[in-house]
Amino acid sequence: MNLDHVLVTRDADFVTITMNRPQRRNALSLAHLRDLIDAFGDAGDSDASGIILAGAGPVFSAGHDFADVAEADESAVRTLLDTCLQLMELIETVPQPVIARVHGLATAAGCQLVATCDLAVAADSAGFAAPGGKGGWFCHTPMVAIARNIGRKRAAELAYTGDTITAAQALDWGLVNQVVPAAGLDAAVAGLLGRATRGSRASKALGKRTLYQQLSLPEADAYQLATRVMAESSQSAAAREGMSAFLSKRQPKWSD
Repeated sequence: MNLDHVLVTRDADFVTITMNRPQRRNALSLAHLRDLIDAFGDAGDSDASGIILAGAGPVFSAGHDFADVAEADESAVRTLLDTCLQLMELIETVPQPVIARVHGLATAAGCQLVATCDLAVAADSAGFAAPGGKGGWFCHTPMVAIARNIGRKRAAELAYTGDTITAAQALDWGLVNQVVPAAGLDAAVAGLLGRATRGSRASKALGKRTLYQQLSLPEADAYQLATRVMAESSQSAAAREGMSAFLSKRQPKWSD
């Protein structure tokens, strides 16, 4: 792919998508968002088992690029936000687990990206913020994903104050899975993603899809969905192989 703002590399089973606008703190311009959509779409359609989202330069992502917004009319801003939503939805719908590799600040829509990824590992020097609360343009859309990670009271604090929280706070609040020294960030990302991609790829893809579907439902409806999917998937080749291998005390052989 010919992408201006994103680098895509592959190492064995993992694709790394790197936001590559360090001079703009990886701000999410319309063109940058479209490059990310193309990169995630291509990775999602590939035989990769996992996807890493990273950022070049000192900052993970500073969120929306105000250069796109400052003089834009409402229609143009809506297009920008709709494109951002398309990216967030794509991250949740690609079949592979997606992990954010957060090495620096992740603010506003950059923090939204972290919250949207399935998993996140942060360097201990990283920081997270929804700074619109202390300015004139509130972080309405970023807080949709962020609040669903950290809960109502902490979301309100983050959104209203605009304060930056540390990586340790982000871990305590449930925004990231692990915090490690910067020198160990790549190893921690690879380790967690490696564990998250074990087993049948088809089973994992179905599991990811059902996880997000049931999270949006009331508990009774969620159980109805999960019960149906679990019963149906018990008949799959992957399920049969996994159970057979367990009962036979052997390593499973996945066809996918």
